[in-house]
Amino acid sequence: MSTKWTANDAPDQTGKVAIITGANSGLGFETTRGLVRKNATVVMACRDLKKGDAALEKIRREFPDAKVELMQLDLADLDSVRQFADNFKQRYSRLDLLVNNAGIMAIPFRETKQGFEMQFGTNHLGHFALTGLLLPLMLETPGQPRVVTTSSGLHMIGDLNFADLNWSKGYTPQKAYGRSKLSNLLFAYELQHRLDAQGAKVLSVASHPGYAATNLQTAGAIMEGKPFKERMALLGNRLFAQSAEMGALPTLYAATAPDVKGGQYFGPSGLLEMRGYPKVVSSNKKSRDPELAAKLWAVSEELTGVSFSKTPVEQR
Repeated sequence: MSTKWTANDAPDQTGKVAIITGANSGLGFETTRGLVRKNATVVMACRDLKKGDAALEKIRREFPDAKVELMQLDLADLDSVRQFADNFKQRYSRLDLLVNNAGIMAIPFRETKQGFEMQFGTNHLGHFALTGLLLPLMLETPGQPRVVTTSSGLHMIGDLNFADLNWSKGYTPQKAYGRSKLSNLLFAYELQHRLDAQGAKVLSVASHPGYAATNLQTAGAIMEGKPFKERMALLGNRLFAQSAEMGALPTLYAATAPDVKGGQYFGPSGLLEMRGYPKVVSSNKKSRDPELAAKLWAVSEELTGVSFSKTPVEQR
């Protein structure tokens, strides 16, 4: 790995089809730019079509020959996840790259359409279901398709209380975010374990952006109606955060670099992994606990109704 790997170092992606969740802003938008630049066909999977259209037009202005389109996906609604997967499979016969990027961070207590705590339901369960519904197509795709799941250094404050996954008691926005990001890593590692067990060629890897200036930092303050908190988050972004373009590099590396191995985790190379160029990083002991991962997997299948062992027909 180059010590200063950038988006320009990514190999050509001609012929490859990618899905990026949350592609209308921040890390997802920059990941889209990076893949389009290297000739990938990219589906921008976005909840807000108005914001998605604006981002799509911005991409097309910069890259007039870009093979890119917008499709609606609301990860907080499992019906929307199923509809997106069905629509995608009707339009495309292959999927080389699924980037589970979209996320919400440290918001006031909210619930998804199916009644799950919003951060766990969106960041983990929505992506779990999406991956399960699209994995059969990835297994049939030539080459070595990849699933890249975005986590965070804040996975270290996460825990899993299976008796109260919906936070009926003691909800705190930061701890709920940490739980969702821990779940992302447990999912990414367990997926690779299961792929290895069946001799599959698909790779499952994870990444985190360090401290990157995106909309994540201000979303909670805006929802709470706290302008001072929002201004402080914006100030922190300006003073300390690296750009979203830099923050997307670990994801781009995980998605495209030829030396990537299944089960790896990528983040920034600088102090405390807050900023810098991508490198292989480590995660905490809890994220590598196989028993915890297996339990979370079983619970996630039960909650979403998506079983990775079943055919797409049986999942409907």
